[in-house]
Amino acid sequence: MGLHEECGDQRLAAEGEVAVARLAMDAGDLPHAATHLAAAMAADPGLPEVHEALAEFCARAAGPATALAHFPTGGQPSPGAAACHAHLRAAAGEWDTAFATLAAVMEAEPALPWAQAAWLLREDLPELIDPDTVAHATSRATSALPEPLSHDVRDALLPFDRFVSGVLERHPGHSRLLALASALPRLLGATDRAVDRARQAYVITPGRVESVMLGWALRADGRPDEALAVWEATLGEEPFDGHLAGEVAELYAATGRPEAGLPWVERALRHEPDHPMAAPLLHVLRHRIDGDIEHLIALADHARVHPDHGLAGELLARFSRQQPWLGIVHPVVDPSIDLLHRLLVEPNSELAGGFVIQMSEPEPPSTLLALRLAFTGGSVAYRQLLEPDPRLTVRPVSVRVWRYEGLDPLPAVAAPAPESAELVRQTAEVVWAHLPAAYDRAVRLAGLPLPDLLGVLAHPPVPREDELGRALLAHQPELWIRAVQVFACLGIAHHRTDQRWLESARRRTLLDLLFGTEDWVVEAAGFALLAVAWTQPETRQDIGQQLRIRLRAVAAAYRQRDVTILDSVCTLVLASPWRDEQSLALARELIDRRRDDMAAHAVEQAEQAEAETAAAPSPPRGLRRLFGRSR
Repeated sequence: MGLHEECGDQRLAAEGEVAVARLAMDAGDLPHAATHLAAAMAADPGLPEVHEALAEFCARAAGPATALAHFPTGGQPSPGAAACHAHLRAAAGEWDTAFATLAAVMEAEPALPWAQAAWLLREDLPELIDPDTVAHATSRATSALPEPLSHDVRDALLPFDRFVSGVLERHPGHSRLLALASALPRLLGATDRAVDRARQAYVITPGRVESVMLGWALRADGRPDEALAVWEATLGEEPFDGHLAGEVAELYAATGRPEAGLPWVERALRHEPDHPMAAPLLHVLRHRIDGDIEHLIALADHARVHPDHGLAGELLARFSRQQPWLGIVHPVVDPSIDLLHRLLVEPNSELAGGFVIQMSEPEPPSTLLALRLAFTGGSVAYRQLLEPDPRLTVRPVSVRVWRYEGLDPLPAVAAPAPESAELVRQTAEVVWAHLPAAYDRAVRLAGLPLPDLLGVLAHPPVPREDELGRALLAHQPELWIRAVQVFACLGIAHHRTDQRWLESARRRTLLDLLFGTEDWVVEAAGFALLAVAWTQPETRQDIGQQLRIRLRAVAAAYRQRDVTILDSVCTLVLASPWRDEQSLALARELIDRRRDDMAAHAVEQAEQAEAETAAAPSPPRGLRRLFGRSR
C-alpha cells in the first residue's frame, strides 16, 4: 500500500469515528462518544473535523472541566485519548499541562501530526507557558527518536519546533531550554542552528546537560574533535558520569580510534562494574581493536546476564549485521548454483520441458533442492566421483538425511506433516539480529516431532508469499533452502531441553547431521550447535571439539578435491574461539588457500574461454553448451 493510500484510509477511519461520535452525542451518550473521538484522534490527529467534534463534545459536556473526566490520563491511556485530554486542557487555559501531555503523546506515536493544533499557533502562547515545562516536554518528545528521521516523523516535528523557537525568542537566556531545544534542529538536519543553540546554553551554564547537548550538536555537524573536547572537559569534574564516558568512547570508535576510547570505558567500569552502557562498550571496543569474535561472545554473555541492558543487544546486532552465520546465512559457492543464477537472470522457454545440468563431480545434495525450487523439471548429472567420497559420513551415524543410487542423491527421510512444514515456513529467516536471537526465534519449533524437523531438511516448504519470499524464489532460491535447514536444525536444538546436554537426543541428532554426508545440512547443524554454545556456556568445550572434528575432515578432503562447504565450516569454527589456536589457525589457512585456488581457477577459466572464442567461428546457441536435454 502506498503512502497516499494509507493516509486516505486513516482519514476515512477518522471520519467514520467522528460520525459515530456525533450520533452518540445526539443520543446523550457522552462516554460512548468519547471512545469514538479518541479513536478518531488516533487515526488522523490533523483532521479538522476531529477537532470540531471535540469542541462540540466539550460544549455538550458543559465545558472542558467536565469533558476532561471522559478522557482520564491515569494508567496507560491510548494516544488518541491522551491527545483529546491535551486539547481539552488547552481549552481550559491549562497551557503547561496541555503542552506536556501533547509531548507525551508525541513520544508514544512520533509519526503522527499531533502538534498540528490550532492552540499552538496562538501568538501569545509562548508568553503564557513556563519555559521549564517546554524544556521538559521537548526532551520527552525528542529523546527516543531514531536517527535519521523518517519523513512522517520529520513532518510531525516541524510545528513543534516552530512553537519551541517562539518560546526561545521570549526566553533567550534560558540555558536548559536552549540546550534541550538544540535537539530539534539537530534531528531536522539544521545542525548549524543546533550548534548555535547548544553553544549559547553552554556559555550561560556550562553544566552536564548543556555539555552533552553541545557535544551531540557538534558531532552531528561533523566536528567530532570539538565534541570530544567539550565532553572530556566535563568528565574532569565530579561526580564522574559513566554514560558520558560511554559517549566519548563511542565517538572515538566511530572516528576510527577505538583504542583512545577504551580508557574511558575502563574508568567508568571502575566506578560501576556493571554499568549498562560502559560494560557492553568494553567488549565492542576490544572487538574493534583486534577483530576477535571472542569479544562479541562476551557481549552476548553480558546481554544474557543483564537482559535490562538494552544497549548490549543493540551493539551485538550492529556487529553481527551481514556477517555470515552471525547475522545472515552463509553464502553458497557451489558451481551449479552459479549456473542456476544465470538461468534466473536469462529465462529460456526451452527449460519448461525439463533439463539436466552436467556437472563434473558430485555437489551437496541440497543444491538439487534449490534447483527444483526454481525449476521443477531441473536435474543434475555427475560424470565422475573424486576421493574422498563425499557421500560417506565422517563417522557412523544413526540419522541420515540423504541416501544414494549411484551418484544420485535421494531423501532418506519422509516428508514432514503439512502443519509442521508450515510452522517451519513461517519461522525460517535468511537474516537475524544475532546468533542468540536466531536461537530464541526457533523456540516455537520445540514442540514439533523430531522426524518432521528432519523431514524438512530434504523436503523444504516453498518460500512465504511475501515480498522477501518472492524475491528469494526469483533470484536466490538457495538462500531459502539454507534458511529452512538452519531453522529446522535450531528447532532440533530446542528438542527435549529437559534432557542434560551430553546425554540429550538433540545433541545426538545434531552431531549425526554434522558428521553426515557432505551437504548444506552439515553447515546448518553446525550453526545450530554454535547457537547452543553461544547461549549456553557450559556446552562450549564439547561443541567446539565436535566442530573441530568436522573441520579436520573438511581439511583432509580438500587436499584431494574441492569442498564447497569448506568456507562455511571454517567460519563456524572461527565463531567458536574457545577452541585451541591450532584449529583457529587451520580454519584461517583453509579460507585463504581456497580463496587463492578459486582466483587462480577463475583466471584459468577466463583464459580458456578466450582461447575457445578465438578458435570458434561463432558462439554456441542458447543454453546448449551448458545443458543436455532431458528425455
